[in-house]
Amino acid sequence: MIMKPTAKPLKGKRALVTGGSRGIGRAIAIELAQNGCDVIVNYCHSDEAAEETQKAIEEYGVECELYKADISNRSECDKMVADLLEKEKCIHILVNNAGINRDRTFLKMTCEMWDEVLGVNLNGPFNVTHGLLPAMVDNHWGRIINISSMGGQTGNFGQANYSVTKGGINAFTMTLAREVARKGVTVNSVSPGYTETDMTNGIPETVSKQICSSIPMGRMATPEEIASAVSFIASPKASYITGQVIGVNGGMYM
Repeated sequence: MIMKPTAKPLKGKRALVTGGSRGIGRAIAIELAQNGCDVIVNYCHSDEAAEETQKAIEEYGVECELYKADISNRSECDKMVADLLEKEKCIHILVNNAGINRDRTFLKMTCEMWDEVLGVNLNGPFNVTHGLLPAMVDNHWGRIINISSMGGQTGNFGQANYSVTKGGINAFTMTLAREVARKGVTVNSVSPGYTETDMTNGIPETVSKQICSSIPMGRMATPEEIASAVSFIASPKASYITGQVIGVNGGMYM
């Protein structure tokens, strides 16, 4: 039996979660729904995973729309934004979550691996935000929440491409926050540490144990713990928080 929270601080709001059908994105979409928010789930690959997420969201009595589009493709993204704004008029909350990794040490990294990661992780948030921000400004209310990574703050072996995109997202967050702070729009990053997702499930057990031993809390985060931070930043209670990179990493980076 699903326990539905009584407080609905996001009732009447609409959110777009990119990469929202799996992992952290799925947890974020469901958490927003639990708080009364209607949710648009953007995804790029599995129709089945997206439909399962939609079903889970609708259990909370909110509306959920699926939109399949590759956010790294500017024309696909422009069409998605135009379609959504024609129907919804304004998206109040944007969660730039979609991300990929193509890990390899820099000397062995190909140009294709570099371009693919930058295309999704850095160009994607530009494409979506650039299309949705004007309506937020006109509405004088908006929340832009970028999902970053601890690698964007510390760097990570074998992830030059990934770390560059996450460091860039943090800089984008701070710059955009300054530009729109007086227009009713807040912009923040949530920076997860190691989290139990498809990206970490492939880590050998011995390496996983080493990672957990280096985290003060002794374990990886769950996607739901990342989603809780996102939900708070999206809420009215976080109205004076902007331009921040909020770490959710169990104390691994302070």
